[in-house]
Amino acid sequence: MKAETGWLPDCRQVPSPNFDVRPAGELPSLIVVHAISLPPDQFGGPGVEQLFTNTLDPAEHPYYAEICHFRVSAHFFIRRDGEVIQFVSADDRAWHAGLSCWEGRERCNDFSVGIELEGCDTVPFEPVQYERLAGLVKALCEHYPITAIAGHSDVAPGRKTDPGPCFDWLQLRGLVGVGSGLKWACFDNSQTNQ
Repeated sequence: MKAETGWLPDCRQVPSPNFDVRPAGELPSLIVVHAISLPPDQFGGPGVEQLFTNTLDPAEHPYYAEICHFRVSAHFFIRRDGEVIQFVSADDRAWHAGLSCWEGRERCNDFSVGIELEGCDTVPFEPVQYERLAGLVKALCEHYPITAIAGHSDVAPGRKTDPGPCFDWLQLRGLVGVGSGLKWACFDNSQTNQ
């Protein structure tokens, strides 16, 4: 992580226009894990990158006509082959969590980093995606006062299901490592990674 910019040098950078500054003095303390595929349940295409850069063609797929007007982004996107794309500096506020709440605090975009995985609720994620995600979590924890990691479904329950039932939280926790001190929403809230 480049301390002065919030951009990770080891990934492809595709700046999104869908961001703004965090509230004054706010640093990210939460990582939110998401899953996305465009078209739904299909992998490998340019749809996610186009969505986050406002270039999605509504004529390309019927679903795109429903979502092409959305102005959304995430800080990072991890493809099935392990490629990591960064759309927004981690210093800035990406528009990924929407209406959300974490430990009684609303507007999770203000204080979180959003990481999207190319995936869906019905297909297991690839081992390389867990490896890249763990590397991102470690890098973010070294640079920011990250205290917790949650799924989109944890901060927007009833509205979102991702990263979904196929996401292996235990595998991620094992890769991040014992002693990280992170609070994991997927486990009992009294637990940290001990």
